[in-house]
Formats: sequence, C-alpha cells, structure tokens
Amino acid sequence: MNLVLALESRAERTPAAIAGEGVDERWTCATLAGRARRGAGYLLAGAAGDGPIALLMPGDGRFVAWFHAVAYTGRPVLPLNARLTTGEIAQQLGAAGVQLLLGVAGDARLAALRSRVPGLVATAVPELDTLPLPGSRLPGEDATSDATLAVLFTSGTSGRSKGACLSWGNFEASADASLERLGPAVGRRWLSCMPLFHVGGLSILVRSVMYGGPVRVLPLFDAAAVSDALDSGDIAGVSLVPTMLSRLLAHRAGRPAPAGLDVLLLGGAAAPRELLARAHQAGYPVCATYGLTEATSQVATARPWRAGVADRPPMLPLQGTEVRIVLDGRDVPAGVPGEIMVRGPTVMKGYFDDPAATARVIRDGWLHTGDIGFLDQAGGLHVLDRRDDLVVSGGENVYPVEVEAVLLEHPSVAEAAVAGVPDPDLGARVVAWIVVKNGAATDARVLSVHCSARLAGYKRPREFRFVSDLPRNATGKLQRRLLTEPARNS
Repeated sequence: MNLVLALESRAERTPAAIAGEGVDERWTCATLAGRARRGAGYLLAGAAGDGPIALLMPGDGRFVAWFHAVAYTGRPVLPLNARLTTGEIAQQLGAAGVQLLLGVAGDARLAALRSRVPGLVATAVPELDTLPLPGSRLPGEDATSDATLAVLFTSGTSGRSKGACLSWGNFEASADASLERLGPAVGRRWLSCMPLFHVGGLSILVRSVMYGGPVRVLPLFDAAAVSDALDSGDIAGVSLVPTMLSRLLAHRAGRPAPAGLDVLLLGGAAAPRELLARAHQAGYPVCATYGLTEATSQVATARPWRAGVADRPPMLPLQGTEVRIVLDGRDVPAGVPGEIMVRGPTVMKGYFDDPAATARVIRDGWLHTGDIGFLDQAGGLHVLDRRDDLVVSGGENVYPVEVEAVLLEHPSVAEAAVAGVPDPDLGARVVAWIVVKNGAATDARVLSVHCSARLAGYKRPREFRFVSDLPRNATGKLQRRLLTEPARNS
C-alpha cells in the first residue's frame, strides 16, 4: 500500500486518532488527510510541469501537512535544508529543475531565490484549512512503488551535491524492515527532533502513517525540550545522532532514562564507546544503526540494548538488505576491513538527472557506499570510517572539497585543506589548514567572515591553522589524513 492510500485508510478507519502533535497543536488522521487533499488540489491547480516540488519551511506541522500534500499530487518532494545559504539552495533547485518552491510568509529568501533561479515560482503557502477540498481522485492515490517520492540532496562520495531519488517502494521497504527490527515501538508514539529534510526525519513521518503511531514534532533539537518530552512517559521511540545523545545525557545529569521509551535509534555517525556505555548505564534502549541517504536511511541496525544485558547487540543488516565487504574487487573474510556495499529494496533509484554518477555508485545492483567497515563472525557490521574524507560534525555531513573550494576563492589563500578533528561535543569539528600567498596577509577572522557568506554554519571551519605547506604524495595529491598527525600540529 502506498503512502497516500495508507493515510486515506487511517482517516477512514480511525478518523479521530491522533496523527501528530506540534508545539501548540494536535492533528487527527482525518485532519491530516483532509489538509493533504486540500494542499494537493491547490498545487495541481497552479503548479506547472511534473518535476519535484521543493519545501523550505521549519520542521513543524506545516511541513508534515505539505509533505503529504505533495505526495498526493504524485510528484516528488524536495525538502530543503533550511541551514543552507541562499546560493546553496539555488544550486540544488537548479540541479533538480524545480519550478515551484513552497515556503512560509516572512522568509526573505523566497524573493532572493526567485531572482537567482530562472522560472522559479517561490511562494508562501496558504492556510490549508481555508482551501477547498477537491472531490476527484488525486494522482498520488495511483502512484506505483517505483515512482519517486523524494529527492534528497547528498554529496555522496565525491563532494559534489547530487539528488538521491528515493521511491515510494524504497520508503515502504525501509518502514517494513524497521518494524521487523525495532518491534511494536514503531507503531507507537515517536518523538521527531531530527531535521525533516533528512532521510531519517522523513522516515519517521512515513512510518507514522504506515503503522499508525502518532509523531510528536520538535522543529529543532533542544536538550531540555527533548528531555521534557521524554519525561511525559508516552514516547516509545526517538531518533538521535551521537551529539544529540551526548547533550541529552549532559542535560539530564545522571537521571535515568524516562519510563516508556522502548527504542533510541542512534545513527548519523559512529558513536564513541564511552557515550554508548553512559547511555546504557542510564537505561536508554540504544539501537545503533548505520545507514545513508542512498539506502533510505537504515542499512544495518541493532535491536535495543536493554538494561541488564552486558553485551551490546550486533548491528545486523535489515530485512531484505544484503551487505558485502569488498577490497580490491573481492569479498573479504570476517574481520577484514573493506568498502561496505549494499543491495536491497531500499537502495535508491539513482541520482537525479545524473546517469554517470549513478553508474559509478550502483553497479550490478550493488550500492558502493565508499564507507569502510567489516563484518564479524556473527554477521554484525562494524563501521570504521564514514568515507575517506568525510567529516561528520554534530550529525551533519561536511565534505572537505566543498569547504576548500570556498576558501580558495579568497584572494589571500594559496592552498587550503580541510579535515575533522575529534571533538567531545560535535564528534568532529571542521578545521582548515591554510597556506597564505606570498606577500598576502589574512587571519582567522577574515576567513571566517568569508566563509559565513558562502557556507551553512555547520560547514564553516571552527579553527584555522596557518602552515607553510600541505602534505602531498609524490603525484601532488593532498593527503588529508596526515593533517591531524600530532607531529604536524605540535
């Protein structure tokens, strides 16, 4: 059953059941379905073409309703990262051929984007409850499993922004596999404090409709707000990245896990063992997970690590998902690291309008993740690196090539290199090594201002180190891993 039919079924069978909750409102299944239908009618009456419809709005009840409204039109939704600069957003809109962008009143970026993207209609959404209810059948009700439900931009393994096309079937398979691995908690109330423009956030919305569990939406992560929500005792599941969990534990200052919490899905970056131990000691049912946008979030997930159990459960591939570890073109034995490769019904259709990039990462049905890990004797996956050069800072992916390109635009910078340095709060902080041009002068403040105008906050270097040269091999290729060696930074 596709997402639209699932929501229609919920509205018909349990119209008064709570589908979602925001900071100051609740909505029933019937209300959500009605708003989605009204929104779809509005979009179909005025939206030209058949390309993606973009959403630039906070992760609140409006986002939830308009996400479903776009699904009802049968067109792909492109949720935009609100933390990106206007230039970065414009680049994604142009790459996806977006003609319609939905935002909120008062957002000055709408006008700026109209001026940057030819032919773009960027409009503030109307109140859904004021729109007429269409009487006819809507295209989303007939959407097939191979149709694209969402286009989510990710830099993949090369650093260049690409739109991963995830189908209705991808999301359904991911939801089914989550139910099998995580159990009945998937069908109960979840707290969503993940960005809804990320695949992890969208997956919560899809599972909510597929299995009937209401979702409580927090637009931004705030440790105190998350703690209070969990203390209500009616939250069965929550998804966090390690930075969020670290801040939650610090806020709670040793208080045990709240009653009622059955699943804490922890992904986005490798979690330090010390953090996992602290969470387990406090009674949090942590389920470590590895995934990526191109595989509709989860690839391998552990069952909840319950209190009183000494050994952490293994991170096993999800139902229907195959994982191989390959080195130099050959599968390697258990315990030997290599590239993680994935095959199964959650693997994306490909990158939007980029067959060459798609062919590089999907070969013979296998997704080449670029991530390094190994399988143990029990089939558990251990992830060693989140790609060769990727920096995961606060759960956000930062690609050094992109940051270096911005730094090299500054007239005083001769060379630039970016890498991640371990950070107790962020997991890794972005650090830039700079070689200044002969005769030029610059400092950290000047470069910070330069980056602020061109990069989202989480991508900007938090530290600048000025050096005379950068480590390179015999062919001149930059060796980023050598940047963080103690001898080089002493």
